[in-house]
Amino acid sequence: MMDLLGIKEIRPGRSGTAGQPNYANYDESKANPYPDLPDPLVLKNGKKVKDAKTWWNKRRPEIVEDFDREIYGRMPKVTPKVTWEVTSTTNEKNGDVAIITKKLVGHVDNSSYPSITVDIQVNLSTPADAKGPVPVIMEFGFIGPSPFGPGRGRAGAGGPPPPPPGPTWQQQVLAKGWGYAVISPNSVQADNGAGLTSGIIGLCNKGQPRKPDDWGALRAWGWGASRALDYFETDKSVDAKQVGLEGHSRYGKATVVAMAYDARFAIAYVSSSGEGGAKLHRRDWGETVENVAGSNEYHWMAGNFIKYAGPLHWNDLPVDSHELIALCAPRPVFISGGKNGDSWVDAKGMFMAAAAAGPVYRVLGKKDMGTTEFPPVETPLIDGDVAFRQHSEGHTPGPNWPTFLTFAGRYIKAQ
Repeated sequence: MMDLLGIKEIRPGRSGTAGQPNYANYDESKANPYPDLPDPLVLKNGKKVKDAKTWWNKRRPEIVEDFDREIYGRMPKVTPKVTWEVTSTTNEKNGDVAIITKKLVGHVDNSSYPSITVDIQVNLSTPADAKGPVPVIMEFGFIGPSPFGPGRGRAGAGGPPPPPPGPTWQQQVLAKGWGYAVISPNSVQADNGAGLTSGIIGLCNKGQPRKPDDWGALRAWGWGASRALDYFETDKSVDAKQVGLEGHSRYGKATVVAMAYDARFAIAYVSSSGEGGAKLHRRDWGETVENVAGSNEYHWMAGNFIKYAGPLHWNDLPVDSHELIALCAPRPVFISGGKNGDSWVDAKGMFMAAAAAGPVYRVLGKKDMGTTEFPPVETPLIDGDVAFRQHSEGHTPGPNWPTFLTFAGRYIKAQ
């Protein structure tokens, strides 16, 4: 990809280990070298967006084009059909709640290139006593053992802490009368650069390498979530107009990308997404553009993204992450991060992006967070349609589930 882009070398990513020569910046006085963000409400021709119609018809398509070309890559105009199969249906209990769990496999039509097979794995659980279709929260997660194995997390973020005491997130969702689902992103697209010639990206490219503006894994994972939503629209146990998405860390990135690109998702919980997710690219704190453009993570993004860690810099990006959050508008989004052990993902940089998306929510008749001042830890900002809370723990979504579900309860209702 660097050869295709004509790049000889890129700047190294930041180290998550103190004492290393390229240790990440955690000094607020140095964190904003580029304080001026692109204005989401100014057209390319310089005219101001003053109404919803101009946003939908003119400005939003401009922003989508920039993200497609430079950041996340273009999805092919036509992608293969997916045929869903229910491979098993079991009656179980989760805590005290009787549930029905369906194991689903989405068989992707590979007749165009039979040597690549893609089978999307989803588990769906709904309350057994539901009188009708129920809202569902779907997590980008793991079906079976985690591919990371014990102790292998993200650079700078440490391994995941043990789950908090008390009910699991699934049990908290069931307590509201909702269902839950888990989709395996790795069943859609491998989480490594070598996998780009397989999975859904490789299938669409008939096993050939990507072009610089082809989609990366984050968009591919989002595509998989959209195909799961296609299935939910056919399942009488699911209220498909009330399906939310949740993901943590790299899957937090995938969550906000999927939400931005598919207007059918009703709400999103974006946990510790960091660089390439909700964090401002232009902010120098923890993880930076160079980390995500490097050899371990470039496959998440379009090839063109690598340029911004080479001949170009962060300030050359045509868009920033506040505009990604703005693409989710007017739908509700909850941005989350931790404090102790989660500095790498830059909670303040994610808050700043959420605040800077506020003007778009207001143009669409919705409420922003109500402040641009970074709040104290564990202060929920959930009165608007963009929401934020930094919990006091580490790299985990656990502590913010109750706050998210309180926020979501304003929008999502079981029948």
